[in-house]
Amino acid sequence: MATAVNIRHASSGMVEKGYVGFSWTYLFFGFFVPLFRGELGVGALHILFSFLTCGFWNLIAAFIYNRQYMKRKLTNGWALDQTDANYNLAAMKLGIAAPQEIAAT
Repeated sequence: MATAVNIRHASSGMVEKGYVGFSWTYLFFGFFVPLFRGELGVGALHILFSFLTCGFWNLIAAFIYNRQYMKRKLTNGWALDQTDANYNLAAMKLGIAAPQEIAAT
């Protein structure tokens, strides 16, 4: 089950919801998920993979899509909102060091 976590854009301050964990949405709606999230290139690749694998790709991508989406967001100027209750869980699942871990080193 995916867990919602807020992400904040560093320069504009915009806040969006990101998700970590298994994507039931991707499992049921497939390549439409990246298209609705505005990732047209990723959506086009997922359409191709879905057709080449006769839909089996949807099962595989449901396990990895949220993690890939969040990593793309985090490398493009977004950051996990540290005031979010799910911050530590999201940081752990995404492999991000918590601020107290960085300060300790």
